[in-house]
Amino acid sequence: MTLRSHSPKPNRCKHCKERMPEDKARHVLHPECIDPWVAIQQAKQNRARVAKQRKLAELDKRETRAKLIEKKGRGYWIAAAQKEFNTFIRLRDQLAGHPCISSGRPLNWTGNAVDAGHYRSRGSAPHLRFDERNCHAQSKQENRYASGNVVDYRLGLIARIGLESVEVLEADQESRKWSIDDLKQIKATYAAKVRELKARTE
Repeated sequence: MTLRSHSPKPNRCKHCKERMPEDKARHVLHPECIDPWVAIQQAKQNRARVAKQRKLAELDKRETRAKLIEKKGRGYWIAAAQKEFNTFIRLRDQLAGHPCISSGRPLNWTGNAVDAGHYRSRGSAPHLRFDERNCHAQSKQENRYASGNVVDYRLGLIARIGLESVEVLEADQESRKWSIDDLKQIKATYAAKVRELKARTE
């Protein structure tokens, strides 16, 4: 049996893909294709280098942000936990169809017209800042410009949770001191509750 010999495939220019002349077969580029091919390769290398630099910069940015957050003090984490808690309170009362806790009027849920108003303020009773009984959806007008309208708030609160619960809330003087880890956990807990409530509306 005779094996048929195959002639090797002719070399083709790496840039224009045209067949190389026999006398240039050992070369991979036509002389006139060298400069544009080199330019293309350099452009590819530059794009790869830029993409790598951006990726490293993004990773460094995330690491830096994570480190900065870890260095934040207790005040930062109180505010972060409070933000999630307040979001939960507004969403809870919106889904329940509750009116303003103090005025009894329907709330305007469009825009930014609703606060999470505390019955016993965070200033006078900071230990109740994360107590769900103590915080309800309230119009900004009532919360910010009528000093919370505490008298009517109490009436609305009695109607909502009962006189006995209101009196227990009013008698609560137990001091609470949250560590940074406690505040991180509170933030995570209410973020999860917010996601759960939002999932019900989808």
